[in-house]
Amino acid sequence: MENNNLNVLDEVNKGATMGMDAISFISEKTKDADLKETLDVEYNKYKDISTRVNQIYNQYNTNKEPHETNAMNKMMTWYGIQMKTMTDDTPSKLSELLMQGTNMGIIEGRRLLNNNTRIDSQVKQVLNDFVVMQEDSVETLKKFL
Repeated sequence: MENNNLNVLDEVNKGATMGMDAISFISEKTKDADLKETLDVEYNKYKDISTRVNQIYNQYNTNKEPHETNAMNKMMTWYGIQMKTMTDDTPSKLSELLMQGTNMGIIEGRRLLNNNTRIDSQVKQVLNDFVVMQEDSVETLKKFL
């Protein structure tokens, strides 16, 4: 079970760092003050999840750090955002892109919850909080569509 705990924590941290990366890239493109403020709040929520993962990770493995997005994924996220906003960088388009990525994170998070029923309660709580946070994020971003 310890391995499942580590795997889940790694996946949550990868999702959180990917969310932070995407928000950073989108935030650079927006001129809308309301969207920028919303993105700052959302970024901090992802950062809080990553901090929680890091706080409990060493209970399961003291030899390594939680996985984050690798340089290739980060570059591909940046490139995808650049290409998809070349002709349209409105708040509607930017929030749509974030919602698409967030929905993928929700799907993966729900899959992790469903397939890892025997993980420790604190790991399950972080995972559940991550999924709920992303679901709330989608609702928050809808107002910019």
